[in-house]
Amino acid sequence: MIEWQWCSFADLTNAQLYEVLAQRQQVFVLEQTCLYPDIDGYDLDAHHLLGWRDIGGRRVLVAYLRCLAPGAKYDEMSLGRILTTNDVRGSGIGRELVAHGIQYAEQLHPGRRIRIGAQQRLEKFYQDFGFETISAPYDEDGILHIDMLR
Repeated sequence: MIEWQWCSFADLTNAQLYEVLAQRQQVFVLEQTCLYPDIDGYDLDAHHLLGWRDIGGRRVLVAYLRCLAPGAKYDEMSLGRILTTNDVRGSGIGRELVAHGIQYAEQLHPGRRIRIGAQQRLEKFYQDFGFETISAPYDEDGILHIDMLR
């Protein structure tokens, strides 16, 4: 069972922020061996979706994404830094995460489109949520990405 929690940056506790940054570092920097500036200035104005699960009697962050308002990064609103931890990959939690992200984003900004910069290997995954590829593949930090729009 996942406990989903939406927070503005100001509402994140120090411990929650630490856990978010630790998991983003684990997935995007260490697992994917990408040196890139994860702390990019967008977090301050984002809404953050955290997915918590009890593992071994401990509450652990296992899923995360951030939602940016239209104009913050793209003309459209965007979802990004989408991750699940190694412990839960393949369990369907990633699908729950994206579904919750889309639902909340559409409540925040009704009628607005959603843009993502997705790893090309996940194109089919995002197509299942109604995203359409709108760019040729491009290299971002050594990983092929595509822009997608919903």
